[in-house]
Amino acid sequence: MIERTLYGPDHEAFRDSFRRFMDREIAPFHEAWEDQGYVAREVWRKAGANGFLCLSLPEAYGGAGADLLYSVIQFEELWARGFTGIGFGLHSEIVAPYLLRYGTEAQKQRYLPRLASGEMVGAIAMSEPAAGSDLQAVRSTAIKQADGSYRLNGSKTFITNGWHADLVIVVAKTNPAAGAKGTSLFLVERGTPGFEKGKRLKKLGLKAQDTSELFFNDVHLPAEALLGGAAQENRGFVCLMEQLPWERLQIAIGAVAASQSIIDQTVAYVKERQVFGRPVGAYQNTRYKLAELQTEVQVAQVFVDKCIELLMVEKLDTATASMAKYWTSDLQCKVMDECLQLHGGYGFMWEYPVTRAYADARVQRIYGGTNEIMKEVITRAMGLPGR
Repeated sequence: MIERTLYGPDHEAFRDSFRRFMDREIAPFHEAWEDQGYVAREVWRKAGANGFLCLSLPEAYGGAGADLLYSVIQFEELWARGFTGIGFGLHSEIVAPYLLRYGTEAQKQRYLPRLASGEMVGAIAMSEPAAGSDLQAVRSTAIKQADGSYRLNGSKTFITNGWHADLVIVVAKTNPAAGAKGTSLFLVERGTPGFEKGKRLKKLGLKAQDTSELFFNDVHLPAEALLGGAAQENRGFVCLMEQLPWERLQIAIGAVAASQSIIDQTVAYVKERQVFGRPVGAYQNTRYKLAELQTEVQVAQVFVDKCIELLMVEKLDTATASMAKYWTSDLQCKVMDECLQLHGGYGFMWEYPVTRAYADARVQRIYGGTNEIMKEVITRAMGLPGR
C-alpha cells in the first residue's frame, strides 16, 4: 500500500492519545447512546478538559493552536471506530471557524473559549423542511427593526448537535427580496425566548447523533447577534460558500476512514468464517471482491490526502472538494454493501460493526450537498452549460 506522508511523530502521538480517550470515554457507552438517540453531555466536557475540542483555534481563544491535521486525525479515528454519534467535527471545525473567521472580537471572546472547553455545544442551522442542498431557498427571516434589532422567524430540520446545542448559527434572510444576496448568519443561544427545540429525529443511521428540529418564533435578537456585525449583513451566503470546501472534505475524510476500517474487519472475518468446510476468504469471489474494494479505497485515500494538502495551503477549490465528497461517499456505500454481503446473515445483525457502518454511510451522499448537486458544481467549474 502507498505510505501516507501527511503526519509527523507529534500527529501520531496525538492519534494514540485520542484513541485512549475513545477507549475510555466513548467505546463503553456508544451502544447505549445509540439506543437513547444522543450521547451523554458529559463526553463534551471531558473532551474539552482533555484538549480534544477546537484544536485549530488559536490559544488566545482557548484552542490548541494546532494545524488542521490534528482535526483530520479525529475524523479518521471516530469514523474508523464507528463512533458516529460524536459531533465534535461540526462543533470544532464548522461552528468555531465561522466565529473565528467572521465574528466580531466581542463574539469571539464570548463564545470561542466556551466552545473549546465543552461548556457550550455548537450547531449550525441551514436545512429547512423545504430547503436542503439549495440554500438559496431558505425561508427563515430575520427582519431588522427600527431600533437595530432583528425578529427571527422560521424552522430548521436535520440539525446535527441540535438537541445539545447551546449556540446555534442560524441562516436567515435579512432581505428576502434579494434572494441569496439577502442572507445573513445569526448567533442564537439556548434559552432565548421564542427559540424552541423539537423532537430528536429517528434516523436510518447515525443513531447516537442528536439530530433535531429547531423552531424560531418571533425571536428578538439584538444587533450584536448578527455574526460579524453590520459589516456581514446580507453576506451570509458568501460565508457559507467559502466554508463548504472544508465541510465537504470532512465528509470525504470520514468516508475513506470508515471504508478502510470495514475492509480490514471483513478481511479478518472471512479468514475465520467457514462455508462448505473452507474459509469464506478462500473463495476466489471473496478475494477478488476485496482486492477491488481495497484498490478503490487506496485510490480514494491518495486523492483525499492531496485535497488535505491543498486545504493546508488554502488552495482547495470548491469543485475539487465536491469531487472528493461525491466520489468517496459513493464508494463508502459500495464498500459497506459489498462487505455486508460477505458477512452473510451476520451482516444483517445490528451488533456487527458492518451493519451499523452500512446504515451510517447512506447519509454521506446527502448532507453537505447531495451528490447530484456536487456533480452540478463540478460541471459548472468545467464550463459546461447548465440550467
